[in-house]
Amino acid sequence: MQQQMSLITLGIAELTRSRRFYVEGFGWKPVFENPEIIFYQMNGFMLATWLNGALEIDMKRTSLARRGAFAMAHNVGALGDVQPTIDRLAQHGGRILRAADAPSHGGFRGYIADPDEHAWEIAWNPSWPISPEGYVTFGT
Repeated sequence: MQQQMSLITLGIAELTRSRRFYVEGFGWKPVFENPEIIFYQMNGFMLATWLNGALEIDMKRTSLARRGAFAMAHNVGALGDVQPTIDRLAQHGGRILRAADAPSHGGFRGYIADPDEHAWEIAWNPSWPISPEGYVTFGT
């Protein structure tokens, strides 16, 4: 089977609040949106933010979220971009979980939660180059 990911869907409480974080905070552009869901074209996959109730109906499940069960990451090109990115996201509805610092394994990182408490690591790793298309390569 091909090792790839097509889509990550995040359950959210309010589309407008979530849109502000991703569009104004990250600067991402939706490729599709309606009153329930927004899709963002990423580097090789899609990210969706979908109202919790509609996502639960689609999956035939309830109580989908468990806070802190996972973290997503957004790598930046320079150490000096980590804290300003976290600060910008906080200005657009995010909540800082951990200010940027240097972990023992190297690099520089901090954490922020989106308005629905999905955790994002904002990181710089000198061993993970980022291509012009936004692809990150492990340990080169």
